[in-house]
Amino acid sequence: MRVKEMRATANWPPMNADERRWKDRRFIGVHRRSSVANSLVSGLLAILTSASFAQTPAAPAFEVASIKPTASEPGSSSGVTSKTGRIEARNVTLKRCMRGAYGIPEAQIFGGPKWVDEERYDIDAKAPGPAGDHAMMAMLQQLLAERFQLVVHRETRPLSGYALVVGKKGITAKPSESAGPSNSSANRHSIEGEACSMGCLATKLAEVLHAPVTDSTGVEGRFDFKLEWTPDEMQTAVLPALEEQLGLKLEGRKIPTEVLVIDRAEKATAN
Repeated sequence: MRVKEMRATANWPPMNADERRWKDRRFIGVHRRSSVANSLVSGLLAILTSASFAQTPAAPAFEVASIKPTASEPGSSSGVTSKTGRIEARNVTLKRCMRGAYGIPEAQIFGGPKWVDEERYDIDAKAPGPAGDHAMMAMLQQLLAERFQLVVHRETRPLSGYALVVGKKGITAKPSESAGPSNSSANRHSIEGEACSMGCLATKLAEVLHAPVTDSTGVEGRFDFKLEWTPDEMQTAVLPALEEQLGLKLEGRKIPTEVLVIDRAEKATAN
């Protein structure tokens, strides 16, 4: 008796034919909307799953590379030579390699163990094919990360440095007539530039003085120049030579400077 009463209550009050058709259509509509929603959720999950398994493009890397402790005698010359598709480095420190790989002066590289500026290596590396300087330096970054376990980050710090400005007599550097690419070099006794901007000169001065130099001349265009000084008095001789020969001078300032900070580095083993 109780079961019959419950069934009767479930069907109460009785519905006519129109009411039953309206209820059936409403149920079908709700079912369809639920099916559409489920399809959308399934599609979104499929996209997210596919994205999670998508492979990140591999970082550019050398096809073959050799890193060994240098065989050079103490005090021997050192340097990095970049050719099309090849890098040869002799008697170089990790910090020197970082200078080339990241395009930042050694004076703006901080942190890391003491050996990064003392231990010296010979490096030979070959790209998979012809590659320009930009691609080669990206490969060198990857090589340093793999072989030296190098981890770095960039930040800005106020450093004691110089601002390159125009002297009282005005700039005397010769405007360049070259339409080709710029070319510059620096060593212990000179800086030479062909078709170089004032920014390029500031970069070379920073390399020589081991301090940040910013271009504050406001001078546009490209120039040819050769700046020479006495190597034994480099730190004190560069400043007067700059004004006498090029009509420019350096003013001491605190310069907001981008620096590279070493978070981790380990000695590479010979291979």
